[in-house]
Amino acid sequence: MPQNYVEAVKWYRESAERGYPAAQFNLGVFYETGQVVPQNFELAVKWYRAAAEQECGPAQCNLGLCYQTGRGVEQNLSEAVKWFIRAARQGDKTAQHNLGLHYAAQEGAETAEAAKTTAEESPQ
Repeated sequence: MPQNYVEAVKWYRESAERGYPAAQFNLGVFYETGQVVPQNFELAVKWYRAAAEQECGPAQCNLGLCYQTGRGVEQNLSEAVKWFIRAARQGDKTAQHNLGLHYAAQEGAETAEAAKTTAEESPQ
């Protein structure tokens, strides 16, 4: 049977509305990418959140990415980290990677700030 994404979206939507997290996640991906349906980050967030609240790791990770980038929601790094942590605890490798990048950037910023403060305090 050939792939039929229009038919897939129809079935994902029906299942998503019935509360199935995998379908909610997949529908979110379709809205985020704009494949078959018009790209709509707000609807992507809606479906990611529905799946994420049911402990769907990939949806939690994608919801975190939406918060990190401000796609479909107001950018909020602490909310992004919250969702990355939830996904990472379930073994989501992308979320684990994103957390590592976040903490490395945070550490780098703290190190740079400390170096700047030290340089400003040192007599010339």
